[in-house]
Amino acid sequence: MKPPFQTDHTPQVGVPLQLAEGLRVITCGNASPMTFTGTQTYLLGEVEVAVIDPGPDNPAHLAAIEKALNGQVLSHIVVTHSHVDHSPLAAVLSAKTGAPVYGFGPADAARSKLMNRLAVEGNLGGAEGIDPQFAPDILIADGSEIRGAEWALSAIHTPGHLSNHLCFAWEGNDSLFSGDHVMGWASTLISPPDGDLTAFMASLKTLQNRPEHTYYAGHGAPLLEAHNMLDYLLAHRLGREDQIMARLQDAPRTVAELTVDMYADVNPMLQGAASRNVLAHLIDLFERGLVTPEGAFNAQARFKRS
Repeated sequence: MKPPFQTDHTPQVGVPLQLAEGLRVITCGNASPMTFTGTQTYLLGEVEVAVIDPGPDNPAHLAAIEKALNGQVLSHIVVTHSHVDHSPLAAVLSAKTGAPVYGFGPADAARSKLMNRLAVEGNLGGAEGIDPQFAPDILIADGSEIRGAEWALSAIHTPGHLSNHLCFAWEGNDSLFSGDHVMGWASTLISPPDGDLTAFMASLKTLQNRPEHTYYAGHGAPLLEAHNMLDYLLAHRLGREDQIMARLQDAPRTVAELTVDMYADVNPMLQGAASRNVLAHLIDLFERGLVTPEGAFNAQARFKRS
């Protein structure tokens, strides 16, 4: 299945762009191989404004948000998940404006029992890019509603990229703020123990059963036919699973060996991220009884088909 990626995105950093009536976006100047053109910070509303994913603790980005508000009331600060390119500026912005921060909780708030055990016993590594200071003023969960004077958001718990990840449906607009769960420029990194492929696949299916077709993602341009991307992401992950199982048919392999074999054509700067995805797949396959480690489960083990 051909990737429906949209990589033509050349935003002007720090300059608000009108996306729809009542919705603007500001691109942060933190472009990188993992953040594409930079974090997308959304300003929703004109009377009472919600800032969605304020971004990293970046003074220039803070100044750009304040300039864009231009006297408007900031009533809500909404965070999809607590990675350092999305959440740290929330506390700074809240302290300056008094607006409360809304989020699910800390990064490990919804870890599975297996992930909690492997985090202790499995030497999984991980925790890259997590904001350990994130502490929402108001905890929200699946189905929670957040309302301003002229807009309403409905929270959808979508663990996978991070256990505390939320998407937000913009009520009455056939639109959804998808954070890093679904993006138009690339597939999503799943890095255990806080990234969980089993949960990610279930969350994709949750979104497939919803009506929204326009997604405003944490990085890159809006997705105008988002269900095409949902279909691709599910097929892509199932294809990776097939690749792993085929390679384990020949002989037991480590995460490193599988990564070199499966991602030979990937940018060397992304090999580390690729290895995290492979580990996420092996944990999912282990949980389903399809693979087992030789000896105790850990990130350096050799894995074989069950």
